[in-house]
Amino acid sequence: MPMDDQYEEEYQPSEEESIFDADGISSDQIPGLALPSGSHAGAGPLPSPLYRLRLGYSHETFLAFFEGPEIKPRDRVVVPTRYGRDLAETIGIVRNPGYMNPADIAKIERVATEADRERSDVDTKREAEAFKVCREKISLHRLDMKLVSVHYLLDEPKILFFFTAETRVDFRELVKDLVGIFKTRIELRQIGVRDESRVVGGLGVCGRGYCCHAVSDKLKPVSIKMAKDQNLSLNSMKISGPCGRLLCCLSYEHTFYQEERRSMPPEGCRIHHDGVTFKVTEINPLSGRLKLYGEDGRVLDLTADKFERADGRWRLRESPENTAEPAGPESSGR
Repeated sequence: MPMDDQYEEEYQPSEEESIFDADGISSDQIPGLALPSGSHAGAGPLPSPLYRLRLGYSHETFLAFFEGPEIKPRDRVVVPTRYGRDLAETIGIVRNPGYMNPADIAKIERVATEADRERSDVDTKREAEAFKVCREKISLHRLDMKLVSVHYLLDEPKILFFFTAETRVDFRELVKDLVGIFKTRIELRQIGVRDESRVVGGLGVCGRGYCCHAVSDKLKPVSIKMAKDQNLSLNSMKISGPCGRLLCCLSYEHTFYQEERRSMPPEGCRIHHDGVTFKVTEINPLSGRLKLYGEDGRVLDLTADKFERADGRWRLRESPENTAEPAGPESSGR
């Protein structure tokens, strides 16, 4: 699991340049928002209305409130983030936020003015140039890292550089070069490959936008057990996303498969019926059907509602409408 490393350099013409290494945070994600103290503190009811905002450069979302006229979706606002005051896009009003700490809610300072939007447009062009410069310097210093994105903060003299790397990278010389070129504070942050996909976006194997980019910005843990529970091939090429990690959609759909499996006998379960012992060999939670092979070679293809659990054991309900098939090549050897 990569470390999230923060390196900052503040340009001070009258003093000798210095570099400091902040404490690393163990995470496979871009760190969440650490709102400045005083954004909204204390217990009690949540402020209303609450808006969900998105940071365009990292695709993170968070909640904020505004003491003013209602803000329309897609309007941009100025709000404090962990990196400093910046522009965020309004997604919409959150009606039922559920339980959360009021201290985690940001306070929108103002709706973006025409000057703010113009500056953002200018910064976007500067980011493209800074990206090229940084990538050239990375190549010059032969650093084993991949630059993902660059962002100029709106109201802070700071440039953010996001990159991926398999190991920790000593880029102190790179930071010195960047400070000398841009004459401002430079912050480099290492992110995971899943976060790179979330930030950059793209199309998945299904033909739709990446789940981490188009569906949710929260990267949930994904395990190989989720693929097994969904009867998917364990071929890594088929269950991995472009980032090389397991598909995010495995996590989103896993709860459905878990709930459906609770109403079905598990694979390998033996059920006595019609004087014959049958073994559950295949479960399809999506269609709600099970396949059982009997000792006499019969095959039963039944729906989940034909089964019930009693006294800690699974059994067929009385008078089930079973679909019996004659023994075929697949079952004749059993």
